[in-house]
Amino acid sequence: MHPVLFKFGALFIPSYGALAAIGVLLALFLAQRTARTAGVAPHHVWNVSVTALFAALVGSRLLLVAVNWRELRRHPLWAFGLSNIHSPLLAGVVALIGALAAFWYMRWQRMPWAATLDVLSAPLVIALACEQLGALLAGSDYGTEASVPWAVTYTHPLAARWSGTPLGIALHPVQAYAAFAYLTLAIVLLLFLPMRRQPGDAAGLALIGVGVVLFITEFWRDPEGRALCLFRRTQQASVSTSFSSLSLTA
Repeated sequence: MHPVLFKFGALFIPSYGALAAIGVLLALFLAQRTARTAGVAPHHVWNVSVTALFAALVGSRLLLVAVNWRELRRHPLWAFGLSNIHSPLLAGVVALIGALAAFWYMRWQRMPWAATLDVLSAPLVIALACEQLGALLAGSDYGTEASVPWAVTYTHPLAARWSGTPLGIALHPVQAYAAFAYLTLAIVLLLFLPMRRQPGDAAGLALIGVGVVLFITEFWRDPEGRALCLFRRTQQASVSTSFSSLSLTA
């Protein structure tokens, strides 16, 4: 697949980062529509979304810098590329930071938290779908070996360096399975939102749906694709090689 989407000289656009950014933009604009449906002020929904996003971005960058401080002391410019390496644990930490910031803002502005969560449910699931498509291109969270006609085979060296993806082996495109399931769930949530009986119903349905998707897709997801920490030790040792070899491999 394509862990690097575009490359302009020394500047490269990673597939995972680009698809994640698209997911965030789609979520922000979709939340403006769902806010009107749920009867929540759209400008408050925009503010809580941006607050959560900013807190998540800052928190994730600080965490990545702290974990890779030894390497960054020697090569400070690498800090601009650290977020291109996907880690499920990092995604969980970022989600927690964003959620805490969102609840802080809702409490500060005295927003109806249950209705606000309903508003954000479908947009966040859309963002998850885009994130999984980015992971598919990057080779992150890869699937188990497969012989199905729609199996994917990774050949790009950066997929192996950044995510430990096995090269030249047919794998289940489990990220595509998850993306399709999240997209289906988002459509269900959009249809359900105007019909919910009480605030919080859509958010509860989203939590159940995401949990089901995670549980089912794990059957096709290779556990080796999960990072041990923010980076694997082998990845940490080869970060310098992966950045210096972009001009040769991308």
